[in-house]
Amino acid sequence: MSKCPICGARTEASYRPFCSRRCADIDLGKWMSGSYAVPSAEPLEPDEYERALEEERCAGGVEGSPRKGRLH
Repeated sequence: MSKCPICGARTEASYRPFCSRRCADIDLGKWMSGSYAVPSAEPLEPDEYERALEEERCAGGVEGSPRKGRLH
Protein backbone atom coordinates (compact mmCIF):
# COMPACT_ATOMS: atom_id res chain seq x y z
CA MET A 1 0.00 0.00 0.00
CA SER A 2 0.96 3.61 -0.54
CA LYS A 3 1.82 6.04 2.20
CA CYS A 4 0.11 9.40 2.76
CA PRO A 5 2.41 12.22 1.60
CA ILE A 6 1.37 14.34 4.60
CA CYS A 7 1.63 12.00 7.60
CA GLY A 8 3.03 8.73 6.23
CA ALA A 9 0.04 6.57 7.26
CA ARG A 10 -1.48 4.00 4.89
CA THR A 11 -3.70 5.57 2.26
CA GLU A 12 -7.46 5.06 2.15
CA ALA A 13 -9.07 4.44 -1.24
CA SER A 14 -11.67 7.19 -0.75
CA TYR A 15 -8.98 9.82 0.03
CA ARG A 16 -6.14 8.54 -2.17
CA PRO A 17 -3.32 9.58 -2.18
CA PHE A 18 -4.07 10.64 1.39
CA CYS A 19 -5.12 8.68 4.45
CA SER A 20 -7.94 10.97 5.54
CA ARG A 21 -9.92 14.10 4.80
CA ARG A 22 -7.72 15.93 7.31
CA CYS A 23 -4.52 15.21 5.37
CA ALA A 24 -6.25 16.06 2.07
CA ASP A 25 -7.29 19.42 3.57
CA ILE A 26 -3.78 20.08 4.87
CA ASP A 27 -2.44 19.48 1.36
CA LEU A 28 -5.07 21.78 -0.16
CA GLY A 29 -4.13 24.47 2.35
CA LYS A 30 -0.48 24.20 1.30
CA TRP A 31 -1.44 24.66 -2.37
CA MET A 32 -3.67 27.64 -1.58
CA SER A 33 -1.07 29.35 0.62
CA GLY A 34 1.64 29.01 -2.02
CA SER A 35 3.78 26.56 -0.04
CA TYR A 36 4.11 24.38 -3.13
CA ALA A 37 5.00 27.25 -5.46
CA VAL A 38 7.93 26.64 -7.79
CA PRO A 39 10.26 29.64 -7.92
CA SER A 40 11.27 30.91 -11.33
CA ALA A 41 14.87 30.68 -12.46
CA GLU A 42 15.28 34.45 -12.71
CA PRO A 43 12.59 36.66 -11.17
CA LEU A 44 11.94 39.94 -12.95
CA GLU A 45 13.10 43.12 -11.28
CA PRO A 46 10.27 45.63 -10.67
CA ASP A 47 11.38 47.89 -13.54
CA GLU A 48 11.65 44.89 -15.90
CA TYR A 49 8.14 43.80 -14.95
CA GLU A 50 6.74 47.28 -15.63
CA ARG A 51 8.54 47.37 -19.00
CA ALA A 52 7.08 43.95 -19.93
CA LEU A 53 3.58 45.12 -18.97
CA GLU A 54 3.99 48.24 -21.10
CA GLU A 55 5.12 46.12 -24.06
CA GLU A 56 1.98 43.99 -23.64
CA ARG A 57 -0.23 47.06 -23.56
CA CYS A 58 1.38 48.37 -26.76
CA ALA A 59 1.03 44.96 -28.44
CA GLY A 60 -2.72 44.89 -27.82
CA GLY A 61 -2.88 42.98 -24.56
CA VAL A 62 -5.61 43.68 -22.03
CA GLU A 63 -5.03 46.89 -20.10
CA GLY A 64 -3.15 46.11 -16.89
CA SER A 65 -3.03 42.37 -17.59
CA PRO A 66 -0.44 40.57 -19.72
CA ARG A 67 -1.64 38.04 -22.25
CA LYS A 68 -1.52 34.45 -21.06
CA GLY A 69 1.81 32.73 -21.55
CA ARG A 70 3.82 35.84 -22.37
CA LEU A 71 5.46 36.60 -19.01
CA HIS A 72 7.25 33.87 -17.07
